[in-house]
Amino acid sequence: MRLALREAERALEHDDVPIGAVVVHEGEVIGAGANERELRGDPTAHAEVLALREASSHLGSWRLLDCSLYVTLEPCAMCAGAIVLARLPRVVYGATDPKAGMAGSVLDVLGEPRLNHRPEVASGLLAQDSAELLQAFFAPRR
Repeated sequence: MRLALREAERALEHDDVPIGAVVVHEGEVIGAGANERELRGDPTAHAEVLALREASSHLGSWRLLDCSLYVTLEPCAMCAGAIVLARLPRVVYGATDPKAGMAGSVLDVLGEPRLNHRPEVASGLLAQDSAELLQAFFAPRR
């Protein structure tokens, strides 16, 4: 999760919301991403999506079996959908997102029994650090 926090800090370099993600396979980081929506002008350039793309490229497969995703903020609907479609077995996130979180805060896409895949989800890892980074980013904007 500390690596995901470093990715989140990279997003600040281009004034993006500081969210970071890493994908780990057999103890090795195979994908990493920082939020780049502002940088790319792309609404899909979330940290999770970028990390999943890099991991898929590394493995040569869209199926990210035996991988774990670490992300600083609870995934949104788009990212939760991508996680399910990538067949990721494990997701660990830091801070909850009471406005858009799809791992139990608003809805639980990752735990939806009607979907064909449901990853194990753990929350709260370095949640305070993740939340403080987001609060510091948004404080002057409010």
